[in-house]
Amino acid sequence: MQQTRRALIGALAIALLTMAGAAPSPAAADDLKEVRIGFQRAGIFPATKQRHTVEDAFKSRGIDVKWVEFAFGPPLLEALNTGNIDYGYTGDAPPVFAQAARANLLYVAALPSAGKNEAIVVPENSPIKTVADLKGKRVGFAKASSSHNTTVAALEKAGLSYSDITPVYLAPADAAVAFAGGNLDAWTIWDPYLALVEKGKVRVIVSAKDVHEANAFFLANRDFTAKHPDVVAKLNQIFADESVWATSHHAEIVKALHESTGLETEALTRAVDRTQFLVTPVTDKVTATQQTVADRFHKLGLVPKPVDVKEIVWTWTPGS
Repeated sequence: MQQTRRALIGALAIALLTMAGAAPSPAAADDLKEVRIGFQRAGIFPATKQRHTVEDAFKSRGIDVKWVEFAFGPPLLEALNTGNIDYGYTGDAPPVFAQAARANLLYVAALPSAGKNEAIVVPENSPIKTVADLKGKRVGFAKASSSHNTTVAALEKAGLSYSDITPVYLAPADAAVAFAGGNLDAWTIWDPYLALVEKGKVRVIVSAKDVHEANAFFLANRDFTAKHPDVVAKLNQIFADESVWATSHHAEIVKALHESTGLETEALTRAVDRTQFLVTPVTDKVTATQQTVADRFHKLGLVPKPVDVKEIVWTWTPGS
Protein backbone atom coordinates (compact mmCIF):
# COMPACT_ATOMS: atom_id res chain seq x y z
CA MET A 1 0.00 0.00 0.00
CA GLN A 2 2.93 2.35 0.76
CA GLN A 3 4.25 1.83 -2.77
CA THR A 4 0.79 2.38 -4.24
CA ARG A 5 0.39 5.56 -2.23
CA ARG A 6 3.73 6.94 -3.44
CA ALA A 7 2.81 6.15 -7.05
CA LEU A 8 -0.54 7.89 -6.73
CA ILE A 9 0.92 10.95 -5.06
CA GLY A 10 3.77 11.17 -7.54
CA ALA A 11 1.49 10.92 -10.56
CA LEU A 12 -0.93 13.50 -9.21
CA ALA A 13 1.81 15.87 -8.08
CA ILE A 14 3.21 15.98 -11.61
CA ALA A 15 -0.28 16.59 -12.95
CA LEU A 16 -0.86 19.48 -10.56
CA LEU A 17 2.50 21.04 -11.39
CA THR A 18 1.71 20.80 -15.08
CA MET A 19 -1.68 22.38 -14.53
CA ALA A 20 -0.26 25.15 -12.35
CA GLY A 21 2.15 26.15 -15.07
CA ALA A 22 -0.49 26.34 -17.79
CA ALA A 23 -2.45 29.55 -18.01
CA PRO A 24 -2.61 30.43 -21.69
CA SER A 25 -4.66 33.34 -22.93
CA PRO A 26 -7.92 32.75 -24.82
CA ALA A 27 -7.73 31.98 -28.53
CA ALA A 28 -8.11 34.83 -30.97
CA ALA A 29 -11.56 34.98 -32.52
CA ASP A 30 -10.58 35.54 -36.11
CA ASP A 31 -7.18 33.84 -36.48
CA LEU A 32 -6.94 30.52 -34.69
CA LYS A 33 -3.32 29.55 -34.21
CA GLU A 34 -3.65 27.09 -31.33
CA VAL A 35 -6.23 24.76 -29.82
CA ARG A 36 -5.85 23.91 -26.13
CA ILE A 37 -7.03 20.52 -24.93
CA GLY A 38 -7.61 19.75 -21.25
CA PHE A 39 -7.00 16.11 -20.35
CA GLN A 40 -6.35 13.69 -17.53
CA ARG A 41 -3.57 11.13 -17.61
CA ALA A 42 -5.84 8.17 -18.25
CA GLY A 43 -7.54 6.31 -21.09
CA ILE A 44 -6.39 7.11 -24.62
CA PHE A 45 -4.91 10.53 -23.95
CA PRO A 46 -1.23 9.65 -23.39
CA ALA A 47 -1.26 7.40 -26.46
CA THR A 48 -3.00 10.02 -28.58
CA LYS A 49 -0.42 12.59 -27.53
CA GLN A 50 2.43 10.22 -28.37
CA ARG A 51 0.92 9.39 -31.76
CA HIS A 52 0.57 13.12 -32.62
CA THR A 53 -2.79 12.34 -34.16
CA VAL A 54 -4.33 15.66 -33.24
CA GLU A 55 -1.25 17.63 -34.24
CA ASP A 56 -1.08 15.93 -37.61
CA ALA A 57 -4.76 16.60 -38.27
CA PHE A 58 -4.39 20.35 -37.78
CA LYS A 59 -0.89 20.84 -39.18
CA SER A 60 -2.06 21.71 -42.69
CA ARG A 61 -4.20 24.50 -41.23
CA GLY A 62 -1.30 26.00 -39.28
CA ILE A 63 -3.00 25.26 -35.95
CA ASP A 64 -0.79 24.15 -33.07
CA VAL A 65 -2.05 21.88 -30.28
CA LYS A 66 -1.40 22.52 -26.59
CA TRP A 67 -2.17 19.77 -24.06
CA VAL A 68 -3.03 21.00 -20.56
CA GLU A 69 -3.13 18.37 -17.82
CA PHE A 70 -5.53 18.28 -14.86
CA ALA A 71 -5.87 15.94 -11.90
CA PHE A 72 -9.64 15.63 -12.23
CA GLY A 73 -12.72 17.23 -13.75
CA PRO A 74 -13.77 20.31 -11.75
CA PRO A 75 -10.55 22.34 -12.22
CA LEU A 76 -10.52 21.40 -15.89
CA LEU A 77 -14.02 22.79 -16.34
CA GLU A 78 -13.07 25.98 -14.52
CA ALA A 79 -10.28 26.47 -17.06
CA LEU A 80 -12.77 25.73 -19.85
CA ASN A 81 -15.21 28.28 -18.42
CA THR A 82 -12.59 31.02 -18.22
CA GLY A 83 -11.29 30.37 -21.73
CA ASN A 84 -7.89 29.09 -20.64
CA ILE A 85 -8.58 25.86 -22.54
CA ASP A 86 -10.91 25.24 -25.47
CA TYR A 87 -11.87 21.56 -25.22
CA GLY A 88 -11.60 18.91 -22.54
CA TYR A 89 -12.68 15.64 -20.99
CA THR A 90 -14.46 14.96 -17.67
CA GLY A 91 -16.77 12.51 -15.97
CA ASP A 92 -20.50 13.04 -15.45
CA ALA A 93 -20.79 15.16 -12.30
CA PRO A 94 -18.41 18.07 -13.03
CA PRO A 95 -20.49 19.53 -15.90
CA VAL A 96 -23.59 19.54 -13.71
CA PHE A 97 -21.91 21.69 -11.07
CA ALA A 98 -20.37 23.86 -13.79
CA GLN A 99 -23.70 24.43 -15.52
CA ALA A 100 -25.32 25.32 -12.21
CA ALA A 101 -22.62 27.98 -11.82
CA ARG A 102 -23.43 29.30 -15.34
CA ALA A 103 -20.15 28.11 -16.79
CA ASN A 104 -19.53 29.05 -20.42
CA LEU A 105 -19.40 25.53 -21.85
CA LEU A 106 -21.18 22.93 -23.97
CA TYR A 107 -21.42 19.15 -24.03
CA VAL A 108 -20.02 18.27 -27.46
CA ALA A 109 -19.57 14.46 -27.36
CA ALA A 110 -20.21 11.55 -25.02
CA LEU A 111 -18.08 8.64 -23.86
CA PRO A 112 -20.50 5.95 -22.62
CA SER A 113 -18.87 3.77 -19.98
CA ALA A 114 -19.30 0.15 -19.03
CA GLY A 115 -19.08 1.33 -15.42
CA LYS A 116 -16.22 -0.99 -14.46
CA ASN A 117 -13.58 1.69 -13.91
CA GLU A 118 -14.96 3.21 -10.72
CA ALA A 119 -15.91 1.63 -7.41
CA ILE A 120 -16.25 1.99 -3.65
CA VAL A 121 -13.49 0.13 -1.84
CA VAL A 122 -12.92 -0.72 1.82
CA PRO A 123 -9.98 -2.31 3.65
CA GLU A 124 -9.94 -6.08 3.33
CA ASN A 125 -10.55 -6.59 7.08
CA SER A 126 -13.32 -3.98 7.28
CA PRO A 127 -16.66 -5.05 8.77
CA ILE A 128 -18.32 -3.15 5.91
CA LYS A 129 -19.72 -5.76 3.51
CA THR A 130 -22.35 -3.82 1.58
CA VAL A 131 -23.26 -0.22 0.81
CA ALA A 132 -25.88 -0.38 3.57
CA ASP A 133 -23.03 -0.83 6.04
CA LEU A 134 -21.68 2.61 5.14
CA LYS A 135 -24.23 4.23 7.45
CA GLY A 136 -22.36 6.44 9.89
CA LYS A 137 -19.05 5.88 8.09
CA ARG A 138 -16.47 8.24 6.59
CA VAL A 139 -16.50 7.94 2.81
CA GLY A 140 -13.85 9.74 0.79
CA PHE A 141 -14.21 11.04 -2.77
CA ALA A 142 -13.49 14.11 -4.86
CA LYS A 143 -16.27 16.66 -4.59
CA ALA A 144 -18.27 17.28 -7.78
CA SER A 145 -16.46 14.40 -9.50
CA SER A 146 -17.85 11.22 -11.05
CA SER A 147 -16.95 9.44 -7.80
CA HIS A 148 -19.30 11.83 -5.98
CA ASN A 149 -22.12 10.75 -8.29
CA THR A 150 -21.30 7.05 -7.91
CA THR A 151 -21.34 7.45 -4.12
CA VAL A 152 -24.74 9.15 -4.11
CA ALA A 153 -26.21 6.66 -6.59
CA ALA A 154 -24.96 3.75 -4.48
CA LEU A 155 -26.53 5.23 -1.34
CA GLU A 156 -29.83 5.74 -3.16
CA LYS A 157 -29.92 2.15 -4.35
CA ALA A 158 -29.16 0.89 -0.85
CA GLY A 159 -31.94 2.98 0.67
CA LEU A 160 -29.61 5.35 2.48
CA SER A 161 -29.60 9.14 2.40
CA TYR A 162 -26.58 11.33 1.85
CA SER A 163 -26.81 12.42 5.47
CA ASP A 164 -26.33 8.81 6.56
CA ILE A 165 -22.60 9.05 5.75
CA THR A 166 -19.86 11.51 6.57
CA PRO A 167 -18.58 12.66 3.18
CA VAL A 168 -14.88 13.50 3.15
CA TYR A 169 -14.00 15.58 0.11
CA LEU A 170 -10.48 14.76 -1.03
CA ALA A 171 -8.56 14.80 -4.30
CA PRO A 172 -7.31 11.34 -5.31
CA ALA A 173 -3.77 11.60 -3.91
CA ASP A 174 -4.97 12.98 -0.57
CA ALA A 175 -7.68 10.33 -0.39
CA ALA A 176 -5.07 7.63 -1.04
CA VAL A 177 -3.09 8.82 1.98
CA ALA A 178 -6.18 9.06 4.19
CA PHE A 179 -7.43 5.63 3.13
CA ALA A 180 -4.05 3.96 3.65
CA GLY A 181 -3.76 5.62 7.06
CA GLY A 182 -7.13 4.35 8.25
CA ASN A 183 -8.74 7.80 8.24
CA LEU A 184 -11.43 6.75 5.78
CA ASP A 185 -13.80 3.83 6.17
CA ALA A 186 -14.39 3.68 2.41
CA TRP A 187 -13.10 5.37 -0.74
CA THR A 188 -14.85 5.94 -4.06
CA ILE A 189 -12.27 6.15 -6.82
CA TRP A 190 -11.69 5.65 -10.54
CA ASP A 191 -8.95 4.05 -12.65
CA PRO A 192 -6.00 4.00 -12.73
CA TYR A 193 -6.09 4.75 -8.98
CA LEU A 194 -8.68 2.01 -8.48
CA ALA A 195 -6.54 -0.56 -10.28
CA LEU A 196 -3.53 0.43 -8.19
CA VAL A 197 -5.29 0.23 -4.84
CA GLU A 198 -6.83 -3.13 -5.80
CA LYS A 199 -3.32 -4.59 -5.56
CA GLY A 200 -3.45 -4.00 -1.81
CA LYS A 201 -5.61 -5.52 0.86
CA VAL A 202 -8.92 -4.02 -0.20
CA ARG A 203 -12.37 -5.16 -1.20
CA VAL A 204 -14.73 -3.63 -3.76
CA ILE A 205 -18.19 -3.39 -2.23
CA VAL A 206 -19.87 -1.93 -5.32
CA SER A 207 -18.88 -0.79 -8.81
CA ALA A 208 -20.38 2.10 -10.74
CA LYS A 209 -22.04 -0.35 -13.13
CA ASP A 210 -24.05 -1.77 -10.25
CA VAL A 211 -25.73 1.49 -9.30
CA HIS A 212 -26.09 3.79 -12.33
CA GLU A 213 -25.40 4.37 -16.01
CA ALA A 214 -22.05 6.08 -16.34
CA ASN A 215 -20.99 8.51 -19.04
CA ALA A 216 -18.03 10.78 -19.51
CA PHE A 217 -17.96 13.75 -21.84
CA PHE A 218 -15.98 15.99 -24.11
CA LEU A 219 -16.92 19.59 -23.44
CA ALA A 220 -15.91 22.80 -25.18
CA ASN A 221 -15.94 26.46 -24.33
CA ARG A 222 -19.19 27.90 -25.68
CA ASP A 223 -17.60 30.94 -27.34
CA PHE A 224 -14.86 28.84 -28.91
CA THR A 225 -17.47 26.43 -30.30
CA ALA A 226 -19.49 29.28 -31.79
CA LYS A 227 -16.39 30.66 -33.54
CA HIS A 228 -14.83 27.35 -34.54
CA PRO A 229 -17.53 24.65 -34.85
CA ASP A 230 -15.48 22.86 -37.51
CA VAL A 231 -12.54 22.55 -35.10
CA VAL A 232 -14.73 21.10 -32.36
CA ALA A 233 -16.30 18.62 -34.79
CA LYS A 234 -12.85 17.63 -36.02
CA LEU A 235 -11.61 17.07 -32.46
CA ASN A 236 -14.63 14.87 -31.75
CA GLN A 237 -13.96 12.84 -34.87
CA ILE A 238 -10.25 12.45 -34.10
CA PHE A 239 -10.98 11.11 -30.63
CA ALA A 240 -13.75 8.87 -31.98
CA ASP A 241 -11.27 7.40 -34.47
CA GLU A 242 -8.61 7.06 -31.77
CA SER A 243 -11.11 5.17 -29.61
CA VAL A 244 -11.71 2.68 -32.43
CA TRP A 245 -7.94 2.23 -32.71
CA ALA A 246 -7.60 1.83 -28.93
CA THR A 247 -10.11 -1.01 -28.79
CA SER A 248 -7.66 -3.33 -30.53
CA HIS A 249 -4.42 -1.79 -29.24
CA HIS A 250 -4.55 -2.22 -25.47
CA ALA A 251 -0.83 -2.96 -25.21
CA GLU A 252 0.03 0.37 -26.83
CA ILE A 253 -2.39 2.20 -24.53
CA VAL A 254 -0.81 0.56 -21.47
CA LYS A 255 2.71 1.39 -22.67
CA ALA A 256 1.82 5.04 -23.20
CA LEU A 257 0.16 5.26 -19.79
CA HIS A 258 3.17 3.66 -18.11
CA GLU A 259 5.57 6.06 -19.82
CA SER A 260 3.37 9.02 -18.95
CA THR A 261 2.60 8.18 -15.32
CA GLY A 262 5.34 5.81 -14.17
CA LEU A 263 2.64 3.57 -12.74
CA GLU A 264 3.06 -0.18 -12.86
CA THR A 265 2.05 -2.03 -15.99
CA GLU A 266 0.02 -4.74 -14.25
CA ALA A 267 -2.43 -2.27 -12.74
CA LEU A 268 -2.62 -0.21 -15.91
CA THR A 269 -3.37 -3.33 -17.94
CA ARG A 270 -6.24 -4.16 -15.61
CA ALA A 271 -7.61 -0.63 -15.99
CA VAL A 272 -7.30 -0.57 -19.78
CA ASP A 273 -8.77 -4.04 -20.26
CA ARG A 274 -12.00 -3.05 -18.50
CA THR A 275 -12.34 0.29 -20.32
CA GLN A 276 -14.93 0.78 -23.03
CA PHE A 277 -13.37 2.95 -25.74
CA LEU A 278 -16.23 4.74 -27.45
CA VAL A 279 -17.05 8.32 -28.49
CA THR A 280 -20.57 9.21 -29.64
CA PRO A 281 -22.79 12.26 -30.08
CA VAL A 282 -24.69 13.37 -26.99
CA THR A 283 -27.86 11.43 -27.78
CA ASP A 284 -31.30 11.90 -26.22
CA LYS A 285 -30.60 8.82 -24.08
CA VAL A 286 -27.29 10.20 -22.84
CA THR A 287 -28.93 13.57 -22.16
CA ALA A 288 -31.69 11.89 -20.14
CA THR A 289 -29.13 9.93 -18.13
CA GLN A 290 -27.17 13.11 -17.45
CA GLN A 291 -30.39 14.86 -16.43
CA THR A 292 -30.82 12.16 -13.78
CA VAL A 293 -27.40 13.11 -12.43
CA ALA A 294 -28.34 16.79 -12.38
CA ASP A 295 -31.65 16.10 -10.62
CA ARG A 296 -29.89 13.90 -8.07
CA PHE A 297 -27.52 16.65 -7.00
CA HIS A 298 -30.23 19.30 -6.99
CA LYS A 299 -32.48 17.14 -4.81
CA LEU A 300 -29.65 16.90 -2.28
CA GLY A 301 -29.15 20.65 -2.34
CA LEU A 302 -25.61 20.24 -3.63
CA VAL A 303 -26.38 22.39 -6.67
CA PRO A 304 -28.44 25.48 -5.85
CA LYS A 305 -31.00 25.39 -8.67
CA PRO A 306 -32.46 22.99 -11.23
CA VAL A 307 -30.22 22.29 -14.23
CA ASP A 308 -31.61 21.58 -17.70
CA VAL A 309 -28.88 19.55 -19.37
CA LYS A 310 -30.27 19.81 -22.90
CA GLU A 311 -29.77 23.58 -22.85
CA ILE A 312 -26.01 23.13 -23.27
CA VAL A 313 -25.90 20.10 -25.59
CA TRP A 314 -24.20 20.74 -28.92
CA THR A 315 -25.12 18.61 -31.93
CA TRP A 316 -22.30 16.73 -33.61
CA THR A 317 -22.67 14.43 -36.62
CA PRO A 318 -19.88 11.80 -36.81
CA GLY A 319 -17.93 12.05 -40.03
CA SER A 320 -18.19 15.83 -40.04
